[in-house]
Amino acid sequence: MKKILIPILVGLLTFNVSAQDDPTENQRVITTAVPFVLIAADARAAGMGDIGVTTSADAFSQQWNPAKYAFAISKQGIGVTYTPYLSQLVNDIFLGNITYYNRINERSAIGASLRYFSLGDIELRDTAEQDPLIQSPNELTFDVSYALRLSERFSMSVAGRYLRSDLKIQASNEDASAASSFAVDVSGFYQSEEIAYNDFDGRWRAGFNISNIGPKIKYDEVGQENNLPTNLALGGGFDFILDAYNKVGVSVEVNKLLVPTPQDFDGDGDIDAEDDEEYENISFFSGMFKSFNDAPGGFSEELKEFTWALGAEYWYQDVFAFRTGYFNESELKGSRKFLALGAGFKYTAINIDISYLFSTSKVTSPLEGTLRFGLTFNFGDEYDEY
Repeated sequence: MKKILIPILVGLLTFNVSAQDDPTENQRVITTAVPFVLIAADARAAGMGDIGVTTSADAFSQQWNPAKYAFAISKQGIGVTYTPYLSQLVNDIFLGNITYYNRINERSAIGASLRYFSLGDIELRDTAEQDPLIQSPNELTFDVSYALRLSERFSMSVAGRYLRSDLKIQASNEDASAASSFAVDVSGFYQSEEIAYNDFDGRWRAGFNISNIGPKIKYDEVGQENNLPTNLALGGGFDFILDAYNKVGVSVEVNKLLVPTPQDFDGDGDIDAEDDEEYENISFFSGMFKSFNDAPGGFSEELKEFTWALGAEYWYQDVFAFRTGYFNESELKGSRKFLALGAGFKYTAINIDISYLFSTSKVTSPLEGTLRFGLTFNFGDEYDEY
């Protein structure tokens, strides 16, 4: 069969693979439901190593930090992106995203986005001669946000999100149905005034986002409850404004899943069904706080649960951009490591962005060798933020 189930299962496990050999350590990799919400949906952020919480505002701020919308230059914008997934194996798994924002006035803005993750078509049949039964598992999120400037240089935002995961195979379970949940994001963004230094002007930026705070997902009454990928993102950056034509922005970002670490609660050297049951009894809310000090390996293992990324973006005349970035995750906790390159082109009110990823890990990224595309339309009056 051209379309098979194995690549889909590989894709689902993207964030759950470890390159370590110790089985107990492997079992401490944090897994969540709907991991696709952690994939960079836009090419600009992807080109800087999945950095977006602290970069300047754009149409795709909804995923990273919707508080940035209160500092958007254009009054309104629409962004569309397309990201092939596992493109070296199949051609029908992809992440699509459409987002919209409207800066209502100088102090506030609203935003909305829809993300759809298609896991392709699966052909089910008992014999080679039988007509196949086609299944098309998919996941999606829809969210809205409101951003408000609390001062001249600082804004905060609240976002609400609906999540739906339809991964069950009807042929194996006639009672199968899609699972759903809801979540909330709380974010903040700071952008300084332009500061004159000796040889250049500069601008400081900082941001945070606590995303996907919400109840666990459960597919059926007897199934396992799965945590949402509640995530804490913190970042800072600086814009080097060299002259009227050249600008370089550098950013650093750290992330941590606010999800409990799997435990060997009974101390038998293996994480089994009894341990899983006790793990499920941890509520999503208490699990957010436990996640900071529950790693069995102590503080050193807790640090491994943080990812970090460095990114840079060069703009020439606000027309052409070149981007690069590096993302790092501990081999014990997932082993995502990659170098990213990207470019952007602006013509009047239209922005075109592309990015490419090079995996530097022993675990090959499902986005290896994939071009990501983004298209933005900005319209309406412009605000003078600089």
